[in-house]
Amino acid sequence: MAFDHRKYRPFTPIARPQRRWPDKVIERAPNWCAVDLRDGNQALVKPMTVAQKTRLFLLLVKVGFKEIEVGFPAASQPDFDFVRKLIEEDLVPEDVTIQVLTQAREELIARTYEALKGARRAVVHVYNSTSRVQREKVFRMDVAGIREIAVNGARSVARHAAQAPETEWIFQYSPESFTGTELEVAAEVVNAVIDVWQPHKGQPVIINLPATVEVSTPNVYADMVEWMNDNLHHREHIQISLHTHNDRGCGVAAAELGVMAGADRVEGTLMGNGERTGNMDIVTMAMNLYSQGVDPMLDFSNIREIAETVESVTEISTHPRHPYAGELVFTAFSGSHQDAIRKCLSTYQEGDVWEIAYLPIDPRDLGRRYEEVVRINSQSGKGGVLHVLERDFGITLPRWLQIEFSRVVQEQAEEQEGEVNGEQIHALFNKHYLATPAGWQLHAYELNRERDVVDARISIGGDGDDTTVLAAEGRGGVEALVEAIKRCTGQDIAVEGFDEFALNEGTDASAMACVRVRVGDEFSSAAAMADDTTSAALQAVLSAVGRVAAVRASLASVG
Repeated sequence: MAFDHRKYRPFTPIARPQRRWPDKVIERAPNWCAVDLRDGNQALVKPMTVAQKTRLFLLLVKVGFKEIEVGFPAASQPDFDFVRKLIEEDLVPEDVTIQVLTQAREELIARTYEALKGARRAVVHVYNSTSRVQREKVFRMDVAGIREIAVNGARSVARHAAQAPETEWIFQYSPESFTGTELEVAAEVVNAVIDVWQPHKGQPVIINLPATVEVSTPNVYADMVEWMNDNLHHREHIQISLHTHNDRGCGVAAAELGVMAGADRVEGTLMGNGERTGNMDIVTMAMNLYSQGVDPMLDFSNIREIAETVESVTEISTHPRHPYAGELVFTAFSGSHQDAIRKCLSTYQEGDVWEIAYLPIDPRDLGRRYEEVVRINSQSGKGGVLHVLERDFGITLPRWLQIEFSRVVQEQAEEQEGEVNGEQIHALFNKHYLATPAGWQLHAYELNRERDVVDARISIGGDGDDTTVLAAEGRGGVEALVEAIKRCTGQDIAVEGFDEFALNEGTDASAMACVRVRVGDEFSSAAAMADDTTSAALQAVLSAVGRVAAVRASLASVG
């Protein structure tokens, strides 16, 4: 069998019986650093132009990022030119710090500082790989050799910074492929770098622990972060940063658990664009915090603009089910989901704690509309259909008519093999219930009450002058009308269901009535809207009876 799992071996977990992080709760947002312009850009088939990078940079600033990795200026001329553009055109706000990446090589570090000349403040992020696989099979070095590369890089970074004191420098080091590095080796190399930079003497230092390749479950990564947190020199003077990739689909989970394990800072990208399966998705992690009542310190209230900008500059489409940003992420097609959402929303008032079934956050917080929440296809039920009618047209239906009409909508969805939109639902309701059968239009009525009896005279007909006057007595207008029709037609007629509703503002009518009648052994339902409840009720009865009459006339003509 070609699909052979025996060629792999499980990742060895960390022996940490006294782990503390499982009891932690994230109560504030970490420091965010967006790496869309470097890591995200390097992952593109067609890298961004300087103009595209500028557009994305301005978006990241607008969202609220205070640290933005803007490139790898020593690796390509476009990256170099972009960094220069930001500095020379003064595009970096006072409260924003740019970050650049470089390998721990002297010539690349020198080129990096050349790109940053004149910057007010910058993070110089230097790295070298420390994993066992890279040491043994790529560099063919022992731990001492890898440590020497890191130390020499740290010294070079500090030396070039000293030559440009007009800039506020922040140093960052990453043991690349940290997750594939033995913890003792990682700590040895990182501490050697810390000892060069001496953060306890005032030099700002960030130690980044990247899951360059995600090789274990997120809890193991958290154990590794907590172990490093306990074994770094001068821990109180440095920031621990995380940079998780998504090879196992757990980038967000790993970053969240890593913050619980003691990290102060998180690097990631909008929508998770990045190498291989992508980077940690900052939109998802930040909105996860938001859903728990934690201020993410980032503004995603216009998620459409963000998604459209990212799609434009990366040429990568946002998945429709992407958490928070996807087109369908707040959309329910399932009948039971729709019914629960409708009922919860009907009781929600502004200022209430958000507790809506199937919606972890209010879609409006992201600039989304409630119109997108419930959409109808063949999987939908009465609750969804009713929600669309209430939401879009101010029409409320009784339960018995919800059940009946939902079958009509489901048949339409099955016939066209797809979604039925609000306008189609409204048209179906008009056709099957609101449309008045020919000759059964209410023209006028008079109701006179004596004692407990109503004397009714009702004029009906078509669009012309041909009218019929029905007269009878009953305990109310509807009962009197039914009695009059029974006398006129000789049919056994009974009202099986009757409901009246006031309509929402914005509709032409102010009342609606829904009735279900039995004519002999046949049943018929109808609805009517009017300026008053009596007119609506009388017309609904006439329409329901008239539909049976129309069906019989049609069958008679065929026979």
